[in-house]
Amino acid sequence: MEQASPKLFGVPTGTKLDEMFWKLERGEEGRFMRKPLGGIPYLSVINVTGVPDSGKSVLVEQFAIVQANNGYRVLFVTVESPANFLYTSMKTKAEYLGADFSKVTKNIIVIDASVNEEFRENPKALMDTMAYAIKEKQTNSVIIDSVTGLYEHKEIMARQIVRVFFNFLKRWKQTGIFVSQKRSSHDSDSADAAGGLAVAHIVDGTIVLDKKLIRTRWDVNLYKRPLGSVMRTIRIDGCRLTGHDTRPWVFEISPGGTIEILSPLEELI
Repeated sequence: MEQASPKLFGVPTGTKLDEMFWKLERGEEGRFMRKPLGGIPYLSVINVTGVPDSGKSVLVEQFAIVQANNGYRVLFVTVESPANFLYTSMKTKAEYLGADFSKVTKNIIVIDASVNEEFRENPKALMDTMAYAIKEKQTNSVIIDSVTGLYEHKEIMARQIVRVFFNFLKRWKQTGIFVSQKRSSHDSDSADAAGGLAVAHIVDGTIVLDKKLIRTRWDVNLYKRPLGSVMRTIRIDGCRLTGHDTRPWVFEISPGGTIEILSPLEELI
């Protein structure tokens, strides 16, 4: 069992999240110290949830670009946006990040489920195609944006579908990210998403993105932001594999469409 357990190290996202996951190591004096993991835990399956326009797709696209530019292959299952629009979005981000886009396109393998109804309705058909891509292209990571699109009109099956894809990634030894959508009734800063807490209960960890419109004088005084502006936050809600910073952090989406995590919310207030 011990020999089969994966090593604990980080898979870089290209954001400050890489410092927000950590592990304990014993120092010279025998005391345990926190050491940044350097990314999301290797072979973990992480859920990224948030309200619309909170930055979920921006985050996973940036992760894919960073991994691809470092020479690792990523399987990107796009359920919401057609592949040609995904490439356009990634091209801008890659240029802003100083990545080699030819290298990025070579190392990102896209399965377009947005235009293929069978993939959205038949998990086995999608997983068969994913398995072929993983085997033939020797991918290291898998992104599904969004997993909600695979059960959007049958949320009663959310737990079953998420569990199947979670076990699939574990079996194929892939580091995974699921993007999940929130319904309007959900608290914006919770791990809840379409299908209830099915995703959060099954996956290894959840990252919650949120946004708040500065609409009152109280908000202006509290958050030090101009009236009418948008403040976005990111928070690791939980991770069963490693230690992590649980505080909400303020972030911005750069002009190039990338995530820039600035500081803990507590320092802003």
